Amino acid sequence: MNISALLAVLLSIVAVVSIQAFEGGSISMLIQPVAFIIVIGGTFCAAILNFNFDVLKTAIENAKSVFKTDDKHALAVVDDVVQLSVLARKHGLFSLQSTLPELSDSFLARAMQLAIDMNNPQMLYDILAPEIAYEEEEELASSRVFEALGGYAPTFGVVGAVLGLIQVMSNISDLTLLGHGIAIAFVATLYGVGFANLILLPIAGNLKQKTREKILLKEVTLQGVMSIVMQENPAIIEEKLVAYLKFHNKRV
Repeated sequence: MNISALLAVLLSIVAVVSIQAFEGGSISMLIQPVAFIIVIGGTFCAAILNFNFDVLKTAIENAKSVFKTDDKHALAVVDDVVQLSVLARKHGLFSLQSTLPELSDSFLARAMQLAIDMNNPQMLYDILAPEIAYEEEEELASSRVFEALGGYAPTFGVVGAVLGLIQVMSNISDLTLLGHGIAIAFVATLYGVGFANLILLPIAGNLKQKTREKILLKEVTLQGVMSIVMQENPAIIEEKLVAYLKFHNKRV
């Protein structure tokens, strides 16, 4: 569980509620079910119209990863590549066949299997590079969904505010309720802007970052496997992976 992500969301909500209380406002005024339904319902209905259901479902499932802690999988893959290069240097490429079931990363295992079968780095690249590019485009679809949601939410917040003002203006003769009604109407705008900037857009950014890290790892893995096929020195292969290791260590 990514505690920092959960705390960020909770603290942002607490901050909004606290400011409302410190300014002397009623916290209960921020709880408006109708405004919430307009913003959330309208936002997701627009998303269903924009994206097909499978893409939307996948994006919501991928959003769960934002609240999960990253493991050391990337570093393990890089270490496996280096160890495989050492074994290939000592015993030859075909000796690696028996080690493939022990690999924890499926992409590395598949790349090594193709390398053993073809023993041709160019063919290996021609097969796996387009696959990586396609996966990147597929993964980025989830971040695009949340970017779109982040654009729809403030708009439906304005819609909710306008609908509320229409109701207020229809009863403008009762001046005692006018100010209270306007305040309630603008809660929809608060929901829209807050939901977009505190949840939806940050999730989109996080998913985009995770996608880039995942694709970068596969690109590095492919480079390492190609180097193994070309029988490069393990020390040289390790040096090629240093840049990635530095990048990964800066963010863990």
